[in-house]
Amino acid sequence: MNTTDQIKNAGVVGAGGAGFPSHVKANSRVEYVIANGAECEPLIHKDFELMVNFPEKIVRGVKIMLEETGAQKGIIGIKAKNKTAIEAIKSAINDKRITIHELGDFYPSGDEYILVYESTKRLIPPKGIPLDVGIVVNNVETLYNIACASEEIPVTEKFITVSGAVKNPRTFIAPIGMSFRDALEIAGGVKEKNFGIFVSGIMMGKLEFNLDLPITKTCAGLIVLPKEHTLIQRKEQPEKAKHRIGKSACDQCSYCTELCPRYILGYDIQPHKVMRSLSFTTTGENLWNQYAELCCACGLCTLYACPESLFPKEACDKAKHDLREQGIQWSGKKEVEPHPMYEGRRTPLKQLVKRLGVTEYDVHTNFISEKFSLKKVEIPLSQHIGSAAIPIVRVGESVRKGQCIGEIPEGKMGARIHSSIDGVVKSVDEKSVVIEK
Repeated sequence: MNTTDQIKNAGVVGAGGAGFPSHVKANSRVEYVIANGAECEPLIHKDFELMVNFPEKIVRGVKIMLEETGAQKGIIGIKAKNKTAIEAIKSAINDKRITIHELGDFYPSGDEYILVYESTKRLIPPKGIPLDVGIVVNNVETLYNIACASEEIPVTEKFITVSGAVKNPRTFIAPIGMSFRDALEIAGGVKEKNFGIFVSGIMMGKLEFNLDLPITKTCAGLIVLPKEHTLIQRKEQPEKAKHRIGKSACDQCSYCTELCPRYILGYDIQPHKVMRSLSFTTTGENLWNQYAELCCACGLCTLYACPESLFPKEACDKAKHDLREQGIQWSGKKEVEPHPMYEGRRTPLKQLVKRLGVTEYDVHTNFISEKFSLKKVEIPLSQHIGSAAIPIVRVGESVRKGQCIGEIPEGKMGARIHSSIDGVVKSVDEKSVVIEK
């Protein structure tokens, strides 16, 4: 069995959030392999802890991807401030093809378009992917999982950070399918009576209140905030209310555009023009909606740039949805050239944390290596881009940790799913498999 097949069999997907099946990337031919260790979401530090504690496996994952893709160079992107992680990775590198690129502490330095430019000075074409410029990008945890896959160890665990309004903010390894409730208990419990949870990040994550939801292969962490916090109050507003406020209050100051990370990199994304679509006729909508198509949904315009606390990112989400519904193709400017003020307009992470009102929660999340024994896990069959896995176990069947319980549908793109504990299958449907010890 070749390494790409091992990666496929182990169910490795992008651990940074997207969940793209990694065996597909391993099967491509490129010039560069870039390891994304930027970790720019506020209050999440799982990649930092992973690089400090398991540098050898990350470097090994890079080497495997170099061999599989035929790339000549591997670059590991790490923020210059994370000196402990840099030293750990540097000590593990034993291949001249692999180097470290130190990144600035700005948001979103982990965006693929920005990371590729910062590391290689190559610009991904509009609506393109890194492969278009001869590059494959993997999160450092994905590379850790690739190294494990080469030892025929499937993905059954997830590095996560639990931070915010919890008693003991920390980073740990969670069995996939662990409930949010169990994860919060490991962090000492919540300090607030009423709270919400940002899953995988304040900026690009989802707000949840259901503590029975499971940790998945793409979950970066849980950030707990009091329910009265401005971020939760804003996130909870109905979509129509967000658009109504924008329609009535946007004065076209253009700060959302001027500070947009993709705009200053040279891409024709202009949120202030998209805001105009909230007020115009259908014809006007289609015109202004075009300026949303290259939006990466980083949330900076809504949560940082807008002086009136409006919702440009949500307007862009609506615009992209409306264009898809109408079958309208993007027809914007294809030439890309970084803005003269590219470096001067980047958003410092510390300043973002302050603007978000979460400075008191910006603390070290100590890594604990303890293994946790769970009585029950609920493992979703869709934790990735592509088709959901097909369950291959039955109720009442005994399973072992690492056993495949979900298979990729024939002829489809997807990822295998494995049990994260020893136990008995209690329920199976098209969405998940529940296993009890």
